[in-house]
Amino acid sequence: MAFDLDIGFATLAGRKNSNEDFCAAMLPEPGQEGMGSIVAVADGVSTGGMGREAAQTTVTSLVRDYYGTPETWDTTVALDRIIGAQNAWLAGINRRRQPAVGLTTLTALVLRGQSYTLAHVGDSRAYLLRGGALQQLTHDHAVNHPDFRHQLLRSVGAEDHVVVDYMQGDLQVGDVFVLVTDGVHGVLRDARLRDFAGLQEEGGSQLASQGLVDAALAAGSNDNLTAVVVRVRGLLDATLQDVSRIAQTLPVPPRLKVGDAIDGLVVTAKVADNEIHVLYQVRDPGTRVLYALKALNPARSHDGEERAMLAHEAWLALRMQSGPAAGHLVRLHESPPAGQERSAFYLLYDWHSGETLQQLLERGHKFSVEQVLGAATQAARALGRLHRQCVIHRDIKPANLHQGEDGVLRLLDLGVALSGREPEAMRKLHAGTPSFINPEQWGFSATGSDGPEELPDAQSDLFALGVTLYQLLTARLPYGEVLPYQAGRYYRDPVAPSRINPEVPIWLDHVVLKAVARDKRRRFETAEELLLALERGASRPLTAPQATPLIQRDPVVLWKLLLGVSVLVNMLLIYWLLFLPR
Repeated sequence: MAFDLDIGFATLAGRKNSNEDFCAAMLPEPGQEGMGSIVAVADGVSTGGMGREAAQTTVTSLVRDYYGTPETWDTTVALDRIIGAQNAWLAGINRRRQPAVGLTTLTALVLRGQSYTLAHVGDSRAYLLRGGALQQLTHDHAVNHPDFRHQLLRSVGAEDHVVVDYMQGDLQVGDVFVLVTDGVHGVLRDARLRDFAGLQEEGGSQLASQGLVDAALAAGSNDNLTAVVVRVRGLLDATLQDVSRIAQTLPVPPRLKVGDAIDGLVVTAKVADNEIHVLYQVRDPGTRVLYALKALNPARSHDGEERAMLAHEAWLALRMQSGPAAGHLVRLHESPPAGQERSAFYLLYDWHSGETLQQLLERGHKFSVEQVLGAATQAARALGRLHRQCVIHRDIKPANLHQGEDGVLRLLDLGVALSGREPEAMRKLHAGTPSFINPEQWGFSATGSDGPEELPDAQSDLFALGVTLYQLLTARLPYGEVLPYQAGRYYRDPVAPSRINPEVPIWLDHVVLKAVARDKRRRFETAEELLLALERGASRPLTAPQATPLIQRDPVVLWKLLLGVSVLVNMLLIYWLLFLPR
């Protein structure tokens, strides 16, 4: 669903000579939709004579500069930086002029993805109308006394450092936000505010905002009057911030047993537990549909980094569902299918009947060349679509390739995938299965010498896929098994698969050996290149890969040879000195 907002505003000087209120709204430019939309109102303090200037510059700088902040920043961080800078500027002016001449209230609302963020200073207000109930979201920073109710305790420009109240919450289609200055909420009761805010359903937000200021003026308001009404008519997909906020606030599910229920779903089996994540099979009793529920191990419930990584997986899975790779990924559900509120943080995937390639290997299944080619073709096509969306899977292996009974090969587990938006701790993590990690990630260079470890890229996935194909064809690993606490060693070229499995054609030998070559420059550069080689097969075979020179396979081999020659010469010399006649 597209992000769709109906925004209306009205502002009047009322019975005053000038209007020191100011309001503005701004929608994102094309390409910045992920930043959401921002609305702000401000009520300048007239005592110093520059209240309108303070309100106008504060609102204008906020709505414009917000879109200049990095999209990776949390909304509260972006707002706090801008408001802090504006406050410092106004405070600097006010220090040179006494009494202070430029003070203002500020209430700003950012609607982003499927959540809202509110920033508030002063006595302007924000309300939320949801399901017929009106809720005041802000707290007035004013003296709680009838005679001093207009005296502010906090405002923009009053102090060198301003304390801003922030509030975040979920968005729902149909939500109506009302932002008003004290000239409106000071004379209208909440019931009147609710009634006028509800008018937007009939005549739109503009009619509702105009009705609010007209009603406040008719009720005897002696102040400037401003009202902004925003109705949410459609939402964007959840942003990474939305999912991360849910991940940090909701509890981790307790350890579940068969028969336990969570959010209307009943556990039917415990599938896996790797001490970090737990995977359950669950069923919706109403529809009898099976799902896969993935959650953090309860022992990891206080690990913020693990929560952030699981949130990134959820966001990435949702993002990929609308892309070209969706057909080869497992669909993720944003909420429980029974319509219940989510009570804990977990991921709920579709359950597909079938087996992973690792499960087939473990029960002794011997893959035919045709089966391997079918799996390789689908996997290469899926990786190509992921890579075109700048996503690196990072853990391709038989256990993460699921062959469904519907004939579709699906990539599992985006838990360590790189998207450019992953948490920093996850980016630095040496993720993946050691036996399937390419030499560069261990620090092995093309010349065979040790060097700095490289970050994974698209070729890392293709190398792992090559290792997978080698294992499916031969039931062995090209460079041997690497245990988790070891580092890979690449001092020899792999044996051709056809020497282990005579059914493997020579042309497929060449494809697999090229995919797992020690030298990155000799491997496939893109998934499309690998897919083309598989589809052409024997009709246009690849040339046989050249053997890696010994000096590249083992950089110290020359020193070993020199040492051997030196030992031999010294032994001959000793023999000559001891035994030969002089």
